[in-house]
Amino acid sequence: MRTLDGKVVWITGAGTGIGEATARLLALAGMTVVLSGRRAEPLEAAAATIRSTGGRAEVVALDVADRDAVFDAAAAIDRTHGRIDVMFANAGTNLTPRNWSDAIADRSVLDGWDAVIDANVKGVYNGVAAVLPAMRRQGDGLIVITSSWAGRFYSQVAGVAYGASKHAVMSISAQVNMQEGANGIRACAICPGEVATPILDRRPVKLTPEELEKLIQPEDIAEAVLFAARMHPRTSIHEILVAPTFPRATKP
Repeated sequence: MRTLDGKVVWITGAGTGIGEATARLLALAGMTVVLSGRRAEPLEAAAATIRSTGGRAEVVALDVADRDAVFDAAAAIDRTHGRIDVMFANAGTNLTPRNWSDAIADRSVLDGWDAVIDANVKGVYNGVAAVLPAMRRQGDGLIVITSSWAGRFYSQVAGVAYGASKHAVMSISAQVNMQEGANGIRACAICPGEVATPILDRRPVKLTPEELEKLIQPEDIAEAVLFAARMHPRTSIHEILVAPTFPRATKP
């Protein structure tokens, strides 16, 4: 496996959960970490934690659905560091009203579903398109995308828009491998089951602390990203499917 010392990773959705845990782990592995998300405060807190342990971290606050902001950020990272080695497209969201019955009861729910698609799908292909020029120039690059168990299978718990969005990003990841492999660029879709992150707070039925403890933790997914990043560039890991060891009867 290759060393990550001196390499640059850009992480979206980096202020909390999987993104924050991955930023800390990749910084410990020697990478310069650029953290992005909509809220500057948690990003700055995460960056400060990384710097306190000797890591290198920078903050670029943005909304991944804002295409101009995403392209500007990628260009600035490339201009500053001369490279973008890994892009972790992790930003995503979901809503509590997520089922057809919700949309029937209140048509405005569909506007919220549009926002889920904007963040989870458009936000991903905005980021991919923004980093491809640098990666093509390098002849090397890895794009990791946070999909979901709901992107590999069908899940009533995930809801309509979220489930659709995660199936869409599976296709985006596959298209990167099919179209950009000849340029040395790989994509890996990570498909976790339930992860104990703040997005679970938007579940219609909340989980107990005891249930949360048995779920996948953000640090577990960070380890999967690190594994993919360390893989030799001649090898492409297309998907990583992760589930909690303890099965849980889920309710919408």
